[in-house]
Amino acid sequence: MGKDAGGRFVGIVLVSHSARVAASVAELATALAGGAAAVPVAPAGGTEDGGVGTSAELIAAAAASVDRGAGVAVLADLGSAVLTVKALLAEEDELPARTRLVDAPFVEGAVAAVVTASTGADLAAVEAAAADAYTYRKV
Repeated sequence: MGKDAGGRFVGIVLVSHSARVAASVAELATALAGGAAAVPVAPAGGTEDGGVGTSAELIAAAAASVDRGAGVAVLADLGSAVLTVKALLAEEDELPARTRLVDAPFVEGAVAAVVTASTGADLAAVEAAAADAYTYRKV
């Protein structure tokens, strides 16, 4: 594991139906990762006009903004957010190379992804850590 040869970190995109939810989860995950200033994290929530929904354009722009060449992990909240990311991935030229939709709980997965990325882990390790968040028990 570790940063890629260029010292770049995996980028994280958080896709929600709500711009406020996406931004808040990004803020929380970054704070819980000790600030993790080196990890590029971008929220992609809501629609271009500020409504509730998902936007392929906002998701693609967020992914491009966090791409440092080490891969991009995308976490989505539910429903059409997941479908929109899948559609972008199917286009093959809409998202940066090495972009993966991560099957993980949105909040816990985001925290695990950012914390793991902040250690310099590669895309596979970031994806595995986020997915492992499904096992977090609260009681």
